[in-house]
Amino acid sequence: MDRVIRIGMLGCGTVGGGVATILAREADDITARTGAKLEITRVAVRDLARDRGLDLPASVFTSDPLEVVDGEDIDVVVEVMGGRAPASDLLRRALAQGKPVVTANKELVAHEGPELYDAARSAGVDLAYEAAVAGAIPIIKPMKESLAGDRVSRVVGILNGTTNYILTRMSEEGADYAEVLADAQALGYAEADPTADVGGHDAAAKCAILASLAFDTAVHADDVFTQGIETVNATDIRVADRLGYVIKLLGIASEVDGRVGVRVHPTFLPKEHPLASVRGSFNAIYVEAEAAGELMFYGRGAGAEPTGSAVVGDIIDVARNLLQTARGAAESQHRPKDLRSIDELRTQYYVLLDVEDQAGVLAEVARAFGDNGVSIAQVWQEGTRSSAQLVLITHRAREAALRATVDSLAAVDSIRSVASVLRVEAEVFSS
Repeated sequence: MDRVIRIGMLGCGTVGGGVATILAREADDITARTGAKLEITRVAVRDLARDRGLDLPASVFTSDPLEVVDGEDIDVVVEVMGGRAPASDLLRRALAQGKPVVTANKELVAHEGPELYDAARSAGVDLAYEAAVAGAIPIIKPMKESLAGDRVSRVVGILNGTTNYILTRMSEEGADYAEVLADAQALGYAEADPTADVGGHDAAAKCAILASLAFDTAVHADDVFTQGIETVNATDIRVADRLGYVIKLLGIASEVDGRVGVRVHPTFLPKEHPLASVRGSFNAIYVEAEAAGELMFYGRGAGAEPTGSAVVGDIIDVARNLLQTARGAAESQHRPKDLRSIDELRTQYYVLLDVEDQAGVLAEVARAFGDNGVSIAQVWQEGTRSSAQLVLITHRAREAALRATVDSLAAVDSIRSVASVLRVEAEVFSS
């Protein structure tokens, strides 16, 4: 085969190294599947002196990203550098020149996806980003193509491996949050600054991307209600287990009455739900569609080769389209919708209170709930006479009413603190 598709890469860290490794190792099969040889022609990196252990000549590397973006000998631009700047300007420049783009940059797509989709559409070229959500798990293409004839009602995902690893260890071993986080950092699952993971921001970026695809409307990362796992404690884990739940950090996007709600938070999830069995650093996405019903996509959500595999898959798709002078399936935003505030959410809640062990406390607690229109489904006391805790599970209530209840509880003298508030998802997910 005489045709060569020349690839320019922006970045060559963990994911970029995985991409280069897979392209070299699987070269013959990729050529047979694609109809052309895929060749890395230029790679922009910060440190030219660093040995990356790749079978690429030194002449391929450059410290100037514009040599990749503007190079006349580059057919496809692959961005694996991460971050919004300078990646945003570089990719827009590549698209404006009519060069298809493959990116693994969830932060960029989550914040600027709709604008990048428009830029690619205007240039008549592909923008592919399968690796931006859940690593090796194929979810972007199924959402854009396989479910194009269906109507998705809900997407629920375990979208961050670090938090799932931490919560799995806490649930199965009774381990402390701080202890497990330290272990995750030592194993390389968590960064030295784990805020993006444990704070839910990484999952929120991915959830925004999925919501945009699922509901044919523009959703940005800033539109996602986000709460992390930092305050989940051993009592929360124990209560969840006793009631038949596990605690998972979930990204939930749903459409109700033509409006879209997108949220990320730790959740009491029934043990019988398929997502409850997703352990360790694995990811999974559960999709509910009108015709297809319930679907689940499961696998490794990060790592050099899992994520590199998704990038290479996109490169092959883009290369095939170039050979056929065609363009792949594009995103649709033909049904613009309003976003629902988290205050409109109706679900059950788990509330943990540290209280004085004295007469009348329960009556004061019940009054705070009743005054705000929140009904209590279950209540019991744990602890000793010197340190009592009340555990409450509510009936379904609006988020705004629950927040008002928490404010009222905080003003009660006999309540030392509102130790935990978590959402409880029933077997049929709430809206």
